[in-house]
Amino acid sequence: MKISDFDYELPEEKIAQVPIEPRDHAKLMVVHSHTGELEHRRFYDLIDYLMPNDLLVLNETRVIPARLYGERVGTGAQLEVLLLRPFSDKQWEVLIKPGRRAKVGTRIKFGDQLQATVVKTTDVGGRILEFEYEGDFDAILEELGETPLPPYITAKLNDRERYQTVYAREKGSVAAPTAGLHFTEELLDKIKSKGIKLATVTLHVGLGTFRPIQVETVEEHQMHEEYYCLTGESAALINQCKAEGGRIFAIGTTTVRVLETLAENGRIRPGSGWTDIFIYPGYNFHIVDALVTNFHLPKSSLLLLVSAFANRTVIRTAYQEALKLDYRFFSFGDAMLILRGNSNGNQV
Repeated sequence: MKISDFDYELPEEKIAQVPIEPRDHAKLMVVHSHTGELEHRRFYDLIDYLMPNDLLVLNETRVIPARLYGERVGTGAQLEVLLLRPFSDKQWEVLIKPGRRAKVGTRIKFGDQLQATVVKTTDVGGRILEFEYEGDFDAILEELGETPLPPYITAKLNDRERYQTVYAREKGSVAAPTAGLHFTEELLDKIKSKGIKLATVTLHVGLGTFRPIQVETVEEHQMHEEYYCLTGESAALINQCKAEGGRIFAIGTTTVRVLETLAENGRIRPGSGWTDIFIYPGYNFHIVDALVTNFHLPKSSLLLLVSAFANRTVIRTAYQEALKLDYRFFSFGDAMLILRGNSNGNQV
């Protein structure tokens, strides 16, 4: 399978630079994957497609202020550091720009509270930094760090919380699970008042999620690892929903990755760890019945996942329609609801 089959031309003006207000007024394209029918609604209309036995599964990860600016001790050269994930006690895997100034042994100062030393290079061009500080690292990050918006967003974000979901709880992501950015507290309350339950998972989103795939053949791609956790309480809610004939609505591709990682014989088990699951066309889904997602980068693993969930041809048509009708793309863009099965929720 060629990655070039998942490429498309996207005019720069289609990339959303700022979030829409209110959150739930974004456009919502509803894709009926079994027929190819497309509907054009608003995100607050999501409730119209939910039935009392259904279950929404949300990724409650929280984006950390992972971008730090420092200077190389001894030369004063300016360095930009992006935290990726904890490596061990006080050590983090990071990206540093410019990398040529960050050889092993380099010391970096981020102010009086925080310093670090480059202790190792990684296979993908990153670094392992060992930090030195006193007090609470999270509190220091909140003071010194910036929210790391994706590189295709060039507009300044005035409110840091706008790049968080309203249900973000568990700190650890370097990018937001963007499908969830469309929910408001009011919409979630309306959904719950309709008798629809909510369950949560955690998957800390890494940069690899958004990077275009570099190999020519899809099957050769090696997915990055991301940390996940699913509690026994959430597993019980999901298994009860499946047993009662309800549908599992995964909010975002990150949620899909957790659920499909932990699927066993049509049920889910609780667990935590690191997943490198790679979902592309031909994959047989075990848990997820419907997917809420955004419009994704060309040749990305996210586009492959949604093409697997719906159908390559259906998704290609949906993206062409989105471009024609001025949908907004990527993190602050509009949303898509993909429904599998027929109108009353039965699988086909």
